[in-house]
Order: sequence, then C-alpha cells, then structure tokens
Amino acid sequence: MNIVCTDLEGVLVPEIWIEFARAANIPELTRTTRDEPDYDKLMKWRLGVLAEHNMGIKEIQQVIETIEPLEGAREFLDELRATTQVIILSDTFEQFAQPLMRKLGWPTIMCNTLEVAPDGRITGYKMRCTPSKLTTVQALHSCGYDTIAFGDSYNDLGMIEASKAGFLFRSTPEIQASHPEVPAFEDYGELLEAVKAAL
Repeated sequence: MNIVCTDLEGVLVPEIWIEFARAANIPELTRTTRDEPDYDKLMKWRLGVLAEHNMGIKEIQQVIETIEPLEGAREFLDELRATTQVIILSDTFEQFAQPLMRKLGWPTIMCNTLEVAPDGRITGYKMRCTPSKLTTVQALHSCGYDTIAFGDSYNDLGMIEASKAGFLFRSTPEIQASHPEVPAFEDYGELLEAVKAAL
C-alpha cells in the first residue's frame, strides 16, 4: 500500500513568503527553507521582521487570496490522486493553507498552526510534530504504508530519504549538487512518470 507525500510551496503553489515579501515590499522575507535549513530559526526571524513592519495575519492572508497554483499543478495533482492516495506535508500553517487547498481541489494537507493575538499580530507558531515531514512519513510506515515523497527544499530531504522512492522537484542547484543520489525533475509530466513507476 502506497501513499505519496508531497511538499506544497515551490512544488504546487508559489512560495507564500516570497509572494508576500514582494507585495509588502519587504525583500528580506524572500528567505525560505531553500536558503535556511533550520526552520525554527527561519520562522523566529520571519516573525521578528513582521513585528518590525507592523504586519500581521490579515496582510498575509490578503496576499494569499491572490496566489494561484503553479501552472499545471492542479492537473498534475488530479491525475496523481486518481492513481493513488496523496497527502500534502507542509511546514506552512492552517491559516495560510485554506485558500490554496480550495484552488487545488481540497487535497489532504498536514501542516502547522499560527498563534495569533486578537489584534492580528502573529505571536508564535505550533509545529504539528518535529521534524514534521520525516515524523509523518515514519508514522505512515508504522501503519503499514510505503511512501513516495518529493519536494524542493532542505526540510523535504528527511521524508525523501526515508521513503521507498523520493525525488526533488524544481529544487535549487545547491540542494541538487549536495544530494546527487536523489533524482531531480523540473517538469510535472516527468515527475508523474517517475512516481507512477515507483508505485
């Protein structure tokens, strides 16, 4: 029995923090898990930048409403879900994900949650588990499932390496060079073929 586990941002939708950084004109917020392997360090820094600019959940959600899935992502996901079970494992947050899940046809997502003050300030966050993607894949294995995983960032490598098959998709040259053993793809059609071959 197989379950496919996919990352969200950079794979199916644009990077939320990059889109927000552009819309809010805060260039430093373009830093993502492609650049910083330590997610806790990255998020604490992001929250500090938001506080400096007096930005909160409302401003981010307004930008997220304008984000569309990457070209071909919905079709890719639909075809994959017609073949096997798919779970999106993301380090994003429930408060960010809902509009994007609607645009992707309501796939299953496991992600984290933000701590938000009554005035909309983001005061912290709660991880569902840590490391969230690897721990979830290991839990699926304990339930009798084999996993096939793909993603684009440092925080995807654990689930990719723990799965029976794993792939990088539209990753950075640095990540690809440091993990030449992981097949890397740029095209949804090629990725779909590789996943189906691994099922």
